[in-house]
Amino acid sequence: MIEAHGLARTFGTRGGPVEAVRCVDLAVAPGEIVGFLGPNGAGKSTTLRMLTTLLAPTAGTARVAGRDLRSDPAGVRRRIGYVGQAGGTDPGVPAGEELRLQADLYGVAGARGAGGRIAELCARLDLEGLQERPSGSLSGGQRRRLDIALGLVHRPPLVFLDEPATGLDPHSRGNLWEHIARLRDQDGTTVFLTTHYLEEADALCDRVLIIDRGRIVAEGTPSELKRRVSGDVVTLEPAGGEAAAGRAREVLSGRPGVREARAAGPVVRLRVEDGDRALVELVRALDAAGIELASVRLARPSLDDVFLTVTGRSLRDEPAA
Repeated sequence: MIEAHGLARTFGTRGGPVEAVRCVDLAVAPGEIVGFLGPNGAGKSTTLRMLTTLLAPTAGTARVAGRDLRSDPAGVRRRIGYVGQAGGTDPGVPAGEELRLQADLYGVAGARGAGGRIAELCARLDLEGLQERPSGSLSGGQRRRLDIALGLVHRPPLVFLDEPATGLDPHSRGNLWEHIARLRDQDGTTVFLTTHYLEEADALCDRVLIIDRGRIVAEGTPSELKRRVSGDVVTLEPAGGEAAAGRAREVLSGRPGVREARAAGPVVRLRVEDGDRALVELVRALDAAGIELASVRLARPSLDDVFLTVTGRSLRDEPAA
């Protein structure tokens, strides 16, 4: 659905050209929800604007929704939906009128076709009964769902969502996530979303792309990224205090899948490749050695941990000088 190779954008300044996005290579398969993460100034917004034809690339090639980005930008626009951060509705215009105008602009077939599509979207996105209300009178969650409806009115196979949950309360955010997941699960729609909520990427995305300083520096499923970067942490507390902990560390060190084993007082902390599988083997090994356990805990790294490890900074940090 998206294939980009060497996509770049150079911005000119008085001191000469400055390359904001350098040689971005990415691929998104049909039916995926892909999260695009990056610190402020990493090139995330520039890449998104290029893929949605809002900014012309100065190098590289890309096919978006089956159309060539550089030679057929109009064809790309006809086949994608785009929901920006700020939304695009007029606060004084009724929600239904906004949807009808969008349907007209995209040539949704006839009054019956447009009306049916609008009714379908309102039912699916919990907007029923709101069509006569000015968009400015809607709640934050309702406005974001209206924005998404505007991006879907022409049934695009690919939708770009730019930080769709920003500013929403936790309940509205969770509700919006459910609607986004249904786009993939019920319609097979491909979703490319940028987000500053790592929990959003973890909950929604089939894959995550991390961009930093204009390049993709990591990609994979949330689980793959977490395992690859820092592994899972198993904390064991043998019955018997520090002496038992020291013996347990000796038994478990160097076992397959164990990256690191440390004893700290009465507990042993191990970094392992696959916590679910490793935990069973670790407990069996201790049982075979006659070491009884008082407690055991398994903790997985978060995408925050991955992000800090890969980029060396927080998702919300200001760009490096």
